[in-house]
Amino acid sequence: MEKNKYNDLVTKHTPKENRLYNGLIAFFIGGIMGVIGQLLLEVWSYYLNIPTKEAGTFMIITLIFVGCLLTCFGFFDKWVHFAKAGLIVPITGFAHAMMSAALEYRKEGFVTGLGASMFKLAGSVIIFGVVSAYVFGLIRILLFGGQI
Repeated sequence: MEKNKYNDLVTKHTPKENRLYNGLIAFFIGGIMGVIGQLLLEVWSYYLNIPTKEAGTFMIITLIFVGCLLTCFGFFDKWVHFAKAGLIVPITGFAHAMMSAALEYRKEGFVTGLGASMFKLAGSVIIFGVVSAYVFGLIRILLFGGQI
């Protein structure tokens, strides 16, 4: 089969995605995640009398725990299928990536399974996050002399 005919056949049978719908769903679900995070922050700081700075840490830990728990029970993948990037972009998506890799390779042992495989996807996120923070920190020092 010729390459052009094959590409036409693949294009014809590939399902079309509704990008506007997916974007709106991700926007609203991401907004709901922000509201949940703010509610958790209020609960930790106001009702439990934890300073706001520390309450932010507790809020992130709570979202990570819930994301990992939902991944373990198999709910997170179903919700991501509906919510698209609305659940993947926040910290819950990072927790899901780490936990799903840990669950997949747990039978291979702690070192060769969990230790070696858990950071396959998340490792690149960590590396690029650290490198970009370093680069933007240098840019900030060069532009503003560290004064902001």
